[in-house]
Amino acid sequence: LNRELGILAFNRRVLAQARNPRTPLLERLRVLCIVSSNLDEFFEIRVAGLKEQLKLNSVAVTTDGLSARAAYEQVSAQAHALVEEQYALLNDDLLPALAAEGIRFIRRSEWNAAQRDWIRGYFMREVMPVLTPIGLDPSHPFPRVLNKSLNFAIELDGKDAFGRSSGAAIVQAPRVLPRVIRLPRELCNGESGEACEYGFVFLSSILHGFVGELFAGMDVLGCYQFRVTRNSDLFVDEEEVKNLRTKIQGELPQRHFGDGVRLEVADNCSETMANFLLAQFNLGEADLYRVQGPVNLVRLMQVPDWVARPDLKFQPFQPGTPNALYKCHKLFDAMRKGDILLHHPYQSFAPVIELLEQAAVDPQVVAIKMTVYRTGTDSVLMQSLLRAAQNGKEVTVVVELMARFDEEANIGWATKLEEVGAHVVYGVVGYKTHAKMLMIVRREEGRPGGPLRRYV
Repeated sequence: LNRELGILAFNRRVLAQARNPRTPLLERLRVLCIVSSNLDEFFEIRVAGLKEQLKLNSVAVTTDGLSARAAYEQVSAQAHALVEEQYALLNDDLLPALAAEGIRFIRRSEWNAAQRDWIRGYFMREVMPVLTPIGLDPSHPFPRVLNKSLNFAIELDGKDAFGRSSGAAIVQAPRVLPRVIRLPRELCNGESGEACEYGFVFLSSILHGFVGELFAGMDVLGCYQFRVTRNSDLFVDEEEVKNLRTKIQGELPQRHFGDGVRLEVADNCSETMANFLLAQFNLGEADLYRVQGPVNLVRLMQVPDWVARPDLKFQPFQPGTPNALYKCHKLFDAMRKGDILLHHPYQSFAPVIELLEQAAVDPQVVAIKMTVYRTGTDSVLMQSLLRAAQNGKEVTVVVELMARFDEEANIGWATKLEEVGAHVVYGVVGYKTHAKMLMIVRREEGRPGGPLRRYV
């Protein structure tokens, strides 16, 4: 089995959940976005690895019998087919079904006069002040484009305010701008009067509609959204590095500007501009993905949360609590009576959080030891560990620095833990610390010399 082809096969099964009419409609949209999120990481890591092997002219054949070249060609063909299916499902199935439920994504060609007037005001007020168009000329080379950022390539005719004739410009959409904008309720209905409770407009449509405002005195011949995905793997040889944390901190800023591995453009992009962009990122025709819609579907992930239609979503699930923990105020007492099995996600994770919170303030607890894989920037578990160290407990934490895309958050927590006196260990060289383990050492009977007991 080929690892890369296996990941694509997995994502084809995920896409099947978005195609399944028994899945609630807004959940189908959410799953469609998950496929895009998965593919982003797939290109950033797995396809990037294949392209590195191609660059090195690797002739190695892996256990599946494929060379890097053969694997890349199969991956490219299947990825193109998967993306095509994904956008066909969005345009031909999901968007019409959502519109029938009064949830519309209004295209630029469908704006009525009132909608256009409101959207123009939004552009002038919220969008235009943060845009910086960059004309491409000898003094303004092609800008550095952030990994997975939304950008627009503009074809121009005429001279700018300085008399310069620049045939092209790049407009980068800052990440502070939302990619989907909700129209006021009273403006949602279309020209034909169809009822609509939720009306959304893509930022890309807004910029296409009013991009001429950025180039006074010039004619806009074309405006094309594009997005480049870059190699985001960290090149760290753990056995050769004396200080893994320092090395990773040095590598992180480069993640946003690694080698290009995929270029996504809107289907209206001219051949000339597409070839120009491919050349800028040193990519070939096989790396070009033309899409019918926004180049980043991940940003639609929030839409189901904005729409108050419980009938179009999964029923909320309330995880249960084991009988041993009902009306239990002290988890240590419950654990002393016998082992307790928590089956996640069907049973709540809250008892784990509560156990650590109780341990952090319990005067009888002398030590807490824990492994950390993924944390996020706002972690209640890490806050409890900080509190425990501040309360004089012996806190030891094994932090996995190589938790992909969470390296920065993990380094931040490791620094905070060390500042309050906790011991921090950075995993085991050659292995990934993926297990989630917590051990609490407590002196029982609340007296000096009382027996120490471990709770795990």
